[in-house]
Amino acid sequence: MNINKEIILQAIQESDFVLTSSHNKLCLPIINRIYKKMIHGIKFDDIKICETLIIDGHHRYISSILANVKLERAKSSKTSATIEYDWLDVEFVEEEWDTEDK
Repeated sequence: MNINKEIILQAIQESDFVLTSSHNKLCLPIINRIYKKMIHGIKFDDIKICETLIIDGHHRYISSILANVKLERAKSSKTSATIEYDWLDVEFVEEEWDTEDK
């Protein structure tokens, strides 16, 4: 599957339990890698949330919806600097974030 913003937004819309993003930018190559690992049975850590806001685990959350894999959710807290973003406003970039420089 060639994962892009349209596929992601459709999967979120069809999901039974939609969480909100606290990031305004996510990496498509990371989502693709995690998705491929999930469909081959590799397990991942819980997503950290505060109510319905993702604090940690955005890429895992998206990948789990696409792979139809249920991830556990761990309660976390947000700070006064935490901002909620509508998924329509999140930028999904092709730039690779997992490099030696980063």
